[in-house]
Amino acid sequence: MSLRHAVLAALLEGEASGYDLAKGFDASVANFWMATPQQLYRELERMEGEGLVQARVVEQERRPNKRVFSLTDAGSAALHDFTATPAKPTAIRDELMVKVQAVDSGDAEAVVEAVSAQLAFSRGKLARYERLRERLLVGRGEEEYLASGGRVGPYLTLMRGLSFERENIAWAERTVGILRQRHGLVTHAVDGER
Repeated sequence: MSLRHAVLAALLEGEASGYDLAKGFDASVANFWMATPQQLYRELERMEGEGLVQARVVEQERRPNKRVFSLTDAGSAALHDFTATPAKPTAIRDELMVKVQAVDSGDAEAVVEAVSAQLAFSRGKLARYERLRERLLVGRGEEEYLASGGRVGPYLTLMRGLSFERENIAWAERTVGILRQRHGLVTHAVDGER
């Protein structure tokens, strides 16, 4: 998968500026695709050159004018072709897992700090995803939304992100406890524990 497919999918929500897409990526697709604003802007330019998106200038009175992008028919077709192609299995490369794997011959306290930092990060992401979930549901129950709400894809990917961060939190909490016990480390409040 390339960044362009994630951008095309994000534009299904409607027209957006590069800035809006960057914010949207952080809020809605960060659970499965990370990109810097610079990467997004470069990709939008390439996609416009290839006819996958089109841009128009929106004039603003007190701010600089901005360009907003939307899908073209070619972009919709490219996204359709992408969804029809079998997905490749996910390959994980996680530096933290290598550190945990080597903890018995390394600096256990530093590994606990790294896992604790991941724990705090995952708690923050989970809170953001839960706020996004509430905004999507707008007072409806999940089953009602899934049966008759708007686009279901964003909610399904959000469900995966929620599940992923909950599992990250459970694993990190248990790992920190085990490492502290085995290595005789003292609990610190900075670990973000409740």
